Amino acid sequence: MQTETKSRIDQLVSPAGNPVTVLRFEGDISSTSREAVIGTYQGLSKETVKVVLLDFTKVDYINSSGIALVIQMMMEAANSGQKVHAFGLSAHFQKVFTMVGITKYAHLFADQTAALAAL
Repeated sequence: MQTETKSRIDQLVSPAGNPVTVLRFEGDISSTSREAVIGTYQGLSKETVKVVLLDFTKVDYINSSGIALVIQMMMEAANSGQKVHAFGLSAHFQKVFTMVGITKYAHLFADQTAALAAL
């Protein structure tokens, strides 16, 4: 049974002192996750938010429709001049994200600490 997608936004600062916006997802990501993924992203200020981290730590499953939503969000971010990075993906979804070309839009990190250290 599919788990509803939840999302929340956190504001952090990287060790280098750069502001970072973290979109934290929870549950399964599928075609029914449009508001949680795209809607949450589109609520961010394109003028002030320059770096977005996507936290998949609490995501159990992402189907092809969910991957399409993530790609759409990343393309919008790239077109707005924002940098996107992701962390917390299982080994399987790291491989899937690489195979479908998501790494053209985002760097993938093991965890939040590694992602923030790279910023």
